[in-house]
Amino acid sequence: MKPTVATVLAAVLLLPALAGAQHKPHVHGEVQVGIAVQGGTLTVQLEAPLDSLVGFEHRPRTPAQRQAAAEALATLNDVARLFKPTAAAGCSAGKPQIDATPLQPLEGTPATAAQSAHADLEASYTFACATPAALAVVELGLFDAFRRIQRIEVQVAGAQGQRKQTLRRPAREVRLTR
Repeated sequence: MKPTVATVLAAVLLLPALAGAQHKPHVHGEVQVGIAVQGGTLTVQLEAPLDSLVGFEHRPRTPAQRQAAAEALATLNDVARLFKPTAAAGCSAGKPQIDATPLQPLEGTPATAAQSAHADLEASYTFACATPAALAVVELGLFDAFRRIQRIEVQVAGAQGQRKQTLRRPAREVRLTR
């Protein structure tokens, strides 16, 4: 029985925990990306501190913060801007799944505001690829889209195994093959 894309991606994101490593702390300017390839499906999982996307650590409170959150959400939904798989693979993006809760305006008392510190955003992107054998690279547009991101920690899982890659500005290509 072959594992599903979700199973492969979950394994990639859990590799540090399974290896006995401690969970990485919430680091401003750093985002985590998990990429899984199984058959004709490419899945990209993004986890980012809210500060790395919008410049503040809590749910939006002011009109300027609400505008920044709306712009970030629009960018996160612009799949073609954020992720470009090898063109020859003929990949088409599905609808992104974004946990937009951290980008929703904060309602309630100051006590609620204190509890909302250190918010993270999670999003998942799925592509159907017509020629998966041609899938060699995914170009990430995250540095251009979100100026506060300085480093991207990438975990890749596919038919050739699993590996880790760190991207720092201006690098943008994640190699899927060895």
